[in-house]
Amino acid sequence: MYVAWGADGLLEPAFHKELAGIGVQRLQVNLDDDEVRVAQLRLSTYDEPVGAVVSVWTEEDPAEVTSVLHGWTRRLAGWVVDTREPLPPPPTGDGQRADALCNIALIRIPDGLDRDAWLEHWQGGHTQVAIDTQATFGYVQNLVIQELTPDEPRVDALVEELFPMAALTDMHAFYGSGGDDAELISRMTRMLESVSTFGADRNIDVVPTSRYVFDL
Repeated sequence: MYVAWGADGLLEPAFHKELAGIGVQRLQVNLDDDEVRVAQLRLSTYDEPVGAVVSVWTEEDPAEVTSVLHGWTRRLAGWVVDTREPLPPPPTGDGQRADALCNIALIRIPDGLDRDAWLEHWQGGHTQVAIDTQATFGYVQNLVIQELTPDEPRVDALVEELFPMAALTDMHAFYGSGGDDAELISRMTRMLESVSTFGADRNIDVVPTSRYVFDL
């Protein structure tokens, strides 16, 4: 997985052909584009917000993928990840935009919390809380196992959550609280308490995106 800046050609067939030529089998492109521009939730730890997130599936050397992506972006940070899908996203047509707001969060282990405890809080206790308190219909956890661009700031995991498009600007649609203000507050409180146990309430990036998947 990669986050990128200055990446305007990621939907172009020439980019996909170049990736296919080095053994990439599947490509996912998430873009912070006009479709999600009004998103209320947008957080950045970088000096410039992330513009795109790219996921590739390959059995070849990831260094080759990194090299290709450097040629299509102005700036790039990447990682090899181990993926879990507690709530698998619904399939979409090849190259079609998913009918969803796809938030991608970059999270980091906070100082004072060891990795095993962090994983237990995140992938153990928090997973079900996230599903229960939000209107997600896709939830993917990507644990970083190797850095591909070591000069870029550390990231320990990337999380993708799919929401109804109404969640761009409607907190009830985001949390699935059905217009009930008391239920909304309850869900928000449970969520905040849960993310605070593994440091995802700080030093976090949240990138609202449109999601495209391609079979190469």
